[in-house]
Amino acid sequence: MTVTHGPRSRPRRAVPSREGAGRDRFPGPGSTAATLGRVLALGLIIGVALWAAAPLVSARQWIGVGIVAGVTALAVYVYMSPRRLPAKYLLPATLLLVAFQVFPVLYTMSLALTNIGDGHLGTKQEAIAAIEASSVRREPGSAEYRLTVAETDGSLVFLLADPARRRAYAGTEDGLREIRGASFGAGGRVTAAEGYTVLTPAQAAARGEEVSSFAVPVDGGAIRAQGLTRAYEGRATLGYDVGCDCVSDGTTTWRADDERGRFTAPDGTSLAQGWKVGVGWANLTAALTNPKINTHFLGVFVWNLCYAIAVVGLTAALGVAAALVLHHPRMRGVRIYRTLVVLPYAMPAFAMLLVWRDMFNTDFGLVNRMLGVDVDWLGTPLTARVSVLLVQVWLGFPYMFLVATGALQTIPAEYLEAAQVDGATAWQRFRVVTLPLLLLALAPLLVSSFAFNFNNFNGVFLVTAGGPFPSDNPTVGATDLLITYTFRLAFGEQGAQYGLASAISIYVYLIVAVISIIGFRRTRAFKEVS
Repeated sequence: MTVTHGPRSRPRRAVPSREGAGRDRFPGPGSTAATLGRVLALGLIIGVALWAAAPLVSARQWIGVGIVAGVTALAVYVYMSPRRLPAKYLLPATLLLVAFQVFPVLYTMSLALTNIGDGHLGTKQEAIAAIEASSVRREPGSAEYRLTVAETDGSLVFLLADPARRRAYAGTEDGLREIRGASFGAGGRVTAAEGYTVLTPAQAAARGEEVSSFAVPVDGGAIRAQGLTRAYEGRATLGYDVGCDCVSDGTTTWRADDERGRFTAPDGTSLAQGWKVGVGWANLTAALTNPKINTHFLGVFVWNLCYAIAVVGLTAALGVAAALVLHHPRMRGVRIYRTLVVLPYAMPAFAMLLVWRDMFNTDFGLVNRMLGVDVDWLGTPLTARVSVLLVQVWLGFPYMFLVATGALQTIPAEYLEAAQVDGATAWQRFRVVTLPLLLLALAPLLVSSFAFNFNNFNGVFLVTAGGPFPSDNPTVGATDLLITYTFRLAFGEQGAQYGLASAISIYVYLIVAVISIIGFRRTRAFKEVS
């Protein structure tokens, strides 16, 4: 009988699974590399926390210290744990969002509920000290000092020398204290002192206004500068009385008004220096009821809306048109043309706005010289509005061109070929195929561009400063946007009013937010496409 033997089977070599290979390739949570990474991360977190907490502790800002401690504990908990992988990526972005978006908005809202502004920046005690210091007058026989202007940690300091007793003192906003080991030069002035940086005459002269207004409080008065080399100790003509909670000069009495944060006399006059207090909804209601604000609000708002819509529409139309022309297959020299089109976008907008302002100058501007005309471009309402629109379109359309160029390259050629086979004209192919696909990429940018141009402070202020202004009303100009109008009202001749500015900025924010939400819903920019 014949026996047929089959082929001898060979033993198969074991092939490691991909799962096992991946485990060998990447260090596990208990490996040396992972442990070293956690230690380095822990050291970095603690180092940043100590750096942030040190100035807060020295300033006794315990709320800030508590926030730093809480954030540090959260970061240590997230990054020291082998799990919670999504939190490791989300935590930095969340902290930055809170620090640079949420906190500024909340802080602005809190300022809108106060009277903060010029003369209302500090506490009541600081206001009293400032009132007494500003009323210091020199008396016969008052003490004199040799003055040396210095600084420490960026703060101004008076180094005062008493030639008669050969002593040196350091005068700050907190008071006067004697210093040891100071060096004296010609005339008995202090030339050097440990911990202080002596300013040169040129540096001291550059801060002359600050030096002349600086006062070192002492009992019954203050020490003030007389030039840059001498100082005197004067007596305050205004004094604060705790019993009546008032300030008096012996003739007139100004009583504290804690609701308004100022000292007020019986005749209604108030001292210039006040203090910060809460005023509730006063700023928010004033923005709607104050005739200086709401009289021209509607007109400014209409122009602001037209300006933003016109800029967005013109930049988008011009950018898409340029992208379509340069996207044509028969077009030659595309790279050169694209480079020339993008050049305005590469220029610093701040500098270009100032250049355009000079180009529109009536007497020596380039625009009038090239066109051979004598038009006051920035002097009449119509031409000024056309000018700011033209400048912003020139600056903004390259961005739309870049986005449209990228979007056109993602549109499949088969769609256009199919439409052409079906007999669609060039305009029909653009309207039915190209434009809807372009809007998928452009719609969010159009809404965000509208929000930007609605608050485009530089685009108007650096070209026209909001003007031209009518002769009978210098507070509102023909090209004013809400943001420039608010700036002029809040920081005009009456002084800075940060609380009022914050209140108006909240209204501007709400207007932009509502319009943007409507725009996003209408364009379906955030709709997910499967």
